[in-house]
Amino acid sequence: MTPTQSKAADARLEPLLGEWEVHGAHPADASIEVRGRTSFEWLVGQQFLVQRWTVEHPDFPDGMAILGEGETGFAQHYFDSRGVARVYAMTLSSEVWTLSRDDPSFAQRFVGDFADGGGTINGRFEKRTDGSTWELDFHLTYTRAG
Repeated sequence: MTPTQSKAADARLEPLLGEWEVHGAHPADASIEVRGRTSFEWLVGQQFLVQRWTVEHPDFPDGMAILGEGETGFAQHYFDSRGVARVYAMTLSSEVWTLSRDDPSFAQRFVGDFADGGGTINGRFEKRTDGSTWELDFHLTYTRAG
């Protein structure tokens, strides 16, 4: 492929496209509901998705991520309003979206199951702080807006 040619849009990312309402429980107190919004839209060239989110609770950061195919498969490059930057390995199908980061200082993974014909993603974040045991961090549900 020459530099002036472009690849077709990466259709594998399409299940995430659009606007989503997000809600979950606060990890420190499950009785506190946390709400927000996220959007996924194509970056120019349609090879990567740009994810932007806002959260209504002050304990959670707003942020953005770039999702797409890298040298070793899908990845999510994460950036938030606290100044945190991380890279997660990612898989995505019409049924399941996963993110994982196996860093000794903070290991985390996400599994989101698509439901309602792709209109809902029921997810959970897990963390590993002792180097061996995964524990629930918090649940997170994406519901397609509109």
